[in-house]
Amino acid sequence: MRYELYYWSGIQGRGEFVRLALEDAGATYTDVARERGDQAIMPFLRSEHAGALPFAPPFLRAGRLVIAQTANILAFLAPRHGLVPASAAGRTFAAQLQQTITDVVAEAHDTHHPISVEQYYEEQRAEARKRSAAFCAERIPKYLGYFENVLERGDGLHAIGRRHSYVDSSLFQLMSGLEYAFPNTMKSLRRRTTHLRALRDRVAARPNIAAYLASPRRIPFNQDGIFRHYPELDES
Repeated sequence: MRYELYYWSGIQGRGEFVRLALEDAGATYTDVARERGDQAIMPFLRSEHAGALPFAPPFLRAGRLVIAQTANILAFLAPRHGLVPASAAGRTFAAQLQQTITDVVAEAHDTHHPISVEQYYEEQRAEARKRSAAFCAERIPKYLGYFENVLERGDGLHAIGRRHSYVDSSLFQLMSGLEYAFPNTMKSLRRRTTHLRALRDRVAARPNIAAYLASPRRIPFNQDGIFRHYPELDES
């Protein structure tokens, strides 16, 4: 099946978790907005659209299906491409971990937009500093401690069982994003995140992922995405 991924053209954002899974699987897909412009997304977000109505990107078109929400898209893709265990217990645990990653990503976004997504960062700078201080001191260690424990309780190498899954790719993206946005905080947590950092390196070395990361298809982190680096928000 050839997929169509709909996500904004200039940022990694939430769509990057889906891109990584598609690239890892060697799936054939079109990154629609990067080829046709962001305007190609808009018809799907209008109430008169005849098919499924996503709230916001990312969403994936697979034949006649339109699937929205990052974790939901990944749960759809993974069993079709060998990126999740076959057992119901394994698939459920993978979905649980992905939803938790979604929670961290939302909190990371809110460090630079704590009041409103409709306002620029510069309009909420003071509130962002307070939100980021708490995120760096309390939330990042708590979330990464949880995922570190997940790896330790498994085989030490993978989030699910003893083989690679889409959750590993998502943890790679989470670690990469946090290291870009909060390098000082992440440096202070190096000794407490040994399994996660090793997982990040292993995922980056997977042949399809390595080729993707070295290609123009991998959009660099920037100040328009979810993970943004403002030095004043990372004063650990």
